[in-house]
Amino acid sequence: MIVVTGAAGFIGSYLIGRLNADNFNYIIAVDNFSNAGKNKNLEGKKIQEKIDRENFFPWLEKNYEFIEFIFHIGARTDTTEFDRSIFEKLNVNYTKKIWEACCEYQIPLIYASSAATYGLGELGYKDNESLIPKLKPLNPYGDSKNEFDIWALQQKEKPFFWAGLKFFNVYGPNEYHKGRMASVIFHAYNQITQNGKMKLFRSHNPKFKDGEQMRDFIYVKDLADVIIFLMHHRKNSGIYNLGSGKARTFLDLTKNTFKSMAKEEKIEFIDTPADIRDKYQYFTEASMEKLRSIGYTKEFTSLEDGVSDYVRNYLTKNKYY
Repeated sequence: MIVVTGAAGFIGSYLIGRLNADNFNYIIAVDNFSNAGKNKNLEGKKIQEKIDRENFFPWLEKNYEFIEFIFHIGARTDTTEFDRSIFEKLNVNYTKKIWEACCEYQIPLIYASSAATYGLGELGYKDNESLIPKLKPLNPYGDSKNEFDIWALQQKEKPFFWAGLKFFNVYGPNEYHKGRMASVIFHAYNQITQNGKMKLFRSHNPKFKDGEQMRDFIYVKDLADVIIFLMHHRKNSGIYNLGSGKARTFLDLTKNTFKSMAKEEKIEFIDTPADIRDKYQYFTEASMEKLRSIGYTKEFTSLEDGVSDYVRNYLTKNKYY
């Protein structure tokens, strides 16, 4: 059996679909299943049992000997949430309990960290573990992810294999439920469909022109490929970046969305909301040498190909993976 937390969410549900495609069908799905919109992500997937996240640890205590792997993807990911107690409970303490269980029961673990840990990128975007205690995230979400990474590195007792993955800007199918926190491609598709145009945040940084803020956008299909690789690899434990390795502008992303929809480009700029303006990352780009150094050779999907596939094969058809 394979455990996936955050199972009904964007990345968790995609990962379950990918595991099913590889004939891993004994999946234990862990989440808060109260959101009907999220639960649509799981329709048609092969799942052995659904466990509410509050009941997971008693269940694990009784069933640990049957577990082959735990993918801890579940987290509170809202970068506009400033109640630190929520992140402390869901992102830090819950993950510590999973780590400790994996140590006790000898279960390999992959957990989701985040590029939000890098803050403004003052120290660059290398996944050098010696730099992690020095990073300065911009919001409580990033703080919670970095706090756990630091804690994990400090532990004398570790799972026999573990990996923390710093997800960069992930996009792709199964994010219909995410609202404000969905990818810019998702928002672009919906705005263009409804209004024939796309609104992008104006730059409030003199080093960047409007629309030329840059992020490392990674297609969820590539992310799943890396996770599956690590599941089989099971050595070289540590914390790894997971991006495409190439920063692209929001203009690139938006223009490719228009192209994939066969629509004329109409782009407007609006002020970045005040509540996130001083916490805004203007540039992110994952250094991917560390993952490459342990034998991952597959190329990452270009932004052009990823946007085209997502728009044409999923968004226009309202299709899930």
